[in-house]
Amino acid sequence: MSTRLFPTYKRWDLTFESASGDTITTADGREFIDLMSGIGTVNMGHNHPEIVDAVEKQLHRGWHGSNFFQYKQQEEVATQLTTMTGLQRVFFANSGTEANEAAIKLARKATGREEIVSFTQSFHGRTYGSMAATGQTKIHEGYAPLPGGFTYAPYNDYAQTEKYITSDTAAVIVETIQGEGGVIPGAQAFLEKVEALAKAHGALLIIDEIQTGMGRTGERFSYQKFGLDPDMVTVAKGLGNGFPVAAMMGREDLQPYFGPGSHGTTLGGNPLAMAAVHATLHVLNTPGLLSEVEAKSKQAFQHLRNQCEASDIVTEVRGNGLMIGIACEEPVAPILTKMQEKGAVALPAGEKVIRLLPPLTISEERLAQGLDIVMEAIKETAKTKS
Repeated sequence: MSTRLFPTYKRWDLTFESASGDTITTADGREFIDLMSGIGTVNMGHNHPEIVDAVEKQLHRGWHGSNFFQYKQQEEVATQLTTMTGLQRVFFANSGTEANEAAIKLARKATGREEIVSFTQSFHGRTYGSMAATGQTKIHEGYAPLPGGFTYAPYNDYAQTEKYITSDTAAVIVETIQGEGGVIPGAQAFLEKVEALAKAHGALLIIDEIQTGMGRTGERFSYQKFGLDPDMVTVAKGLGNGFPVAAMMGREDLQPYFGPGSHGTTLGGNPLAMAAVHATLHVLNTPGLLSEVEAKSKQAFQHLRNQCEASDIVTEVRGNGLMIGIACEEPVAPILTKMQEKGAVALPAGEKVIRLLPPLTISEERLAQGLDIVMEAIKETAKTKS
């Protein structure tokens, strides 16, 4: 296919046409069970009527006025987010990388320190600051020199991490589950010790909830499941159910460091985005939704682990909530292709992990059907190679 686009993505031979609920339809009329949710973004399902209605109504009222105006919708959404998190201040942006940039800037300004500690195999974005905070050399390649002041401690290794967090540390940024790094859950004790160590040294704790937030793990935010007390939280992806929007939330005492002119964005927090977030949060807070996520998670892990016991190539099924990684002994690209042939789409997380991020609203029956396709693709791929 001829294209004028930069080849920055390894695109599939599928052309998106439309989507509804947990189903994606391509231009040639094929339907796929969506086990990826737009990379953990369309958490409430595609084309959710309440969210579509909210955005459509705002569309006719006005798209953009700029942040020189006061937006009633921003205040309403900020109140919702602060109520959900216990943090008191919110900055709206357009993407997860922007939210993390804001958090990094605020941490350095508030503490007067330079060093940001993150973790190996982490992923925090692709702009220069968030890329420098990302602990993956493949993300850095070709972009030297990166901004200084970033170090990477081994994930889930507290004894080593203790050497990295010092009185020179401005902030520690951590994912409770590393998504792009391979769906690697943080150990409870490790995360608790990282928090305690940061606080002991006067460093700020930033939790990156870009992929784990908005109900993905069965709590509104994954750090709540671990009982952590962050100074800042970043969220994007599922925040607007696919509409480009993000937020950086922080404690009240950080407010003086982000005054007029200290940071900004032209489009962040625009009325369309706020309409999408307001409606998405309303759906997220539907009674029973999060308990249903937990029930479907239990179903999914039990199903996959039972099936994978007999697999020659699956080494581990891991994750939390509806954020599932199937670690394999070999590259998973052929398995993902086989899944597409059978009518389901999913993602890799690195070269050897299948990443499943179905919509939180997927039915148990539809989820089971999708998981059966995953296992069929794994078995058939293994047979082909044997």
